[in-house]
Amino acid sequence: MFVTYTIIGATVLVSMLAFNRPAMLAEFMMNPYKVRTQGQYYRFLTSGFIHKDHMHLILNMFSFYFFGQVIEQVFGIIFREWGIVYYIALYLLAIVVSDLPSYFKNRNNPRYNSLGASGGVAAVIFASIVFQPLQYICLFIAICLPGFILGTAYIVYSYYQGKKANDNINHDAHLYGAAFGFLFCVIMYPPSIANFFKEIMSWRMFD
Repeated sequence: MFVTYTIIGATVLVSMLAFNRPAMLAEFMMNPYKVRTQGQYYRFLTSGFIHKDHMHLILNMFSFYFFGQVIEQVFGIIFREWGIVYYIALYLLAIVVSDLPSYFKNRNNPRYNSLGASGGVAAVIFASIVFQPLQYICLFIAICLPGFILGTAYIVYSYYQGKKANDNINHDAHLYGAAFGFLFCVIMYPPSIANFFKEIMSWRMFD
């Protein structure tokens, strides 16, 4: 799982460095206003490698660790030698794409900032759901549901919270990152969508 470990290592390293360097944190954060007025487009990517605090970092990397391994293996089987390239592209592009809604909403707001790998992590989680929709995913250990049910609930929740926009969390990044992960797999490997629905149709709640 070389790529998964490398991404985790790079994210942890950069995040830890930024925790004690306010100037670095400010320079790496997604600030739509500075992107528009100063052409700092690198922020679309660097914002995905820094986090608000240790808990934010742990939660993102913990989720990425489990689901990233699945996608790295699946892509290796399906795409062979291109699997690593597609896996890296999925993760990095998702970070960029998930920031686009925030950019267009806040490009005239100099005070808006966002950070974190949530968009990329959401994309990897939903890519995993595409290939394994019936695999159970557990929340807080106690609540376990098939991936496609939890994924649907996640989409609805992110959409609703994004509309409210009252908790200082960039729910749009979660929503668009998840959507990107799903569509990436469907476009790059069209048979995945047929298998996705086939597995869902075979599911029985009380089996």
